[in-house]
Amino acid sequence: MQRLLVAILAAADAAIAAAVGLAVLLAPLTLLWTLVLGADADWGALWPFAGTLWQFGHGVPVAIALPSDIISAVGIAPQAAAFTLSLTPMVFLVFTLLFAARSGARSARSGAGLLGAGAGIVVFAAISTGVALTARVEMASVPVVAAIIVPASVYLVGALGGAVRHAWNEGDGGPVNRLHDLVDGWGAWRLVPGEIVRGASAAVVGLTGIGALLIAIMVALRGGEVVALFESAHVDAVGATVLALGNLAYLPTMIVWAVSWASGAGFSVGAGTSASPAGTELGVVPGLPAFGLLPENGSIWMLVIVLLPVAVGAFAGWIVRSRLVWQEAAQPLWPRVAIAAGIAALTAGVTALAAVLASGSIGPGRMAETGPHPGRTALAVGIEVLIGTAILLIAPRHRDELAEERTDRWAEEMAASATADAETAVIAETLPGFHEGETQPLTDDGFFGNGSTPAPR
Repeated sequence: MQRLLVAILAAADAAIAAAVGLAVLLAPLTLLWTLVLGADADWGALWPFAGTLWQFGHGVPVAIALPSDIISAVGIAPQAAAFTLSLTPMVFLVFTLLFAARSGARSARSGAGLLGAGAGIVVFAAISTGVALTARVEMASVPVVAAIIVPASVYLVGALGGAVRHAWNEGDGGPVNRLHDLVDGWGAWRLVPGEIVRGASAAVVGLTGIGALLIAIMVALRGGEVVALFESAHVDAVGATVLALGNLAYLPTMIVWAVSWASGAGFSVGAGTSASPAGTELGVVPGLPAFGLLPENGSIWMLVIVLLPVAVGAFAGWIVRSRLVWQEAAQPLWPRVAIAAGIAALTAGVTALAAVLASGSIGPGRMAETGPHPGRTALAVGIEVLIGTAILLIAPRHRDELAEERTDRWAEEMAASATADAETAVIAETLPGFHEGETQPLTDDGFFGNGSTPAPR
């Protein structure tokens, strides 16, 4: 019954994750429909529009094909009336990923991680299928197969990641436990896989913090340009609200762009453009408020900012080295080399995946190439993190560290000795007739228990 309950709760989590994402889109769209289009609006188009945006937010590309009457009314070129929109507003994807990881960890904590993750994935895939089959917009079409598989894959990665992480740390009595026991038999190399994941997690969090900090600095420095772009749009309060919400949905995407800029690889806003610390060549960009944060110029001296990813690598290396010292496993050199290389490789892989999601097309023509280049960004971040991690992990052990390790070991031995003495005292006090400071007389049967004395040899 407990496993059935875990599966039901995991299925409910998946349904809630999908419902929250759809509700976040439906609520403002319903208000917009009411205020702008009035009661006579075509309410049948509300759900397809919201479902298409939900799929787009999970990484599904949308093919835009404007009808001829709109082309003639707006006055745009016919070749610009059909394009693919693939630059994802990652806020929906990140929400689903984190919610799925939480659900997977809770299922693993209940002793049925794989069952719970499987139930959640099946339910989320069923919801994705329903949305893909019912939310069809004529001028904004999505591939049906991708609309089903891509959102379900996002939930799959989150649920399995949360379940495996908890099972690795706490045990699950299943395949993850057997793998953990196998790794424990590697001797000095037993800590390598876990410390690689731990260090890479610290590096990814640090890079995310750097990106967010750079965005905050640019908001403070170039907030006037953002306001000016809002004003140039000539929209009312409802339009300004829609623009603001749309830009906020792209906040995780902008953070990835900022990380790519800080690594030195930079990013592009259209074919033939680039923005990096060494220089900026953008040309004409769309008048979206978020593009007001783009740096106007660069300098070769600004390349000093690449020290920030190096510092993130050093921070990750310090965390791992501190744990190795605590677990008395910091002496072998090659395991530390492997950990440093693994942290850099895993961080570069996560960065490449984020760059893929944060790049794509935002319009016709040259705007089909927007965002960071995954390969260059991953290579730059990997090298910089490797340098910082290697400085902390491969450097010789200094006297203070050795003294701290001896002190920690002595404290552990003293604590163990005090615990053993306390246990001995407790056991002694439970013996019959025990009184501290007194001796017990011999019985009448003599020393050997029967009144006899030892016979001489």
